[in-house]
Amino acid sequence: MKRKKVDSSNLASVGYDEEKQTLEIEFNHGGVYQYFDVPKEEYEALMNADSLGSYFYHNIRDVYEYEKL
Repeated sequence: MKRKKVDSSNLASVGYDEEKQTLEIEFNHGGVYQYFDVPKEEYEALMNADSLGSYFYHNIRDVYEYEKL
């Protein structure tokens, strides 16, 4: 999945597969995770958030199933 670099102290890059509703996040510490069944609106809200790290922590981290790549 192609990811886009983001300006965040916690997140390095973010990608989204609309067809599979899969969100992929690379963290600055180096880990890459995929989050499943994430609606497009949630991805868009993340990308438009004032703080991507804070939005991720409060709205995605413990809400969606995930796996580490």
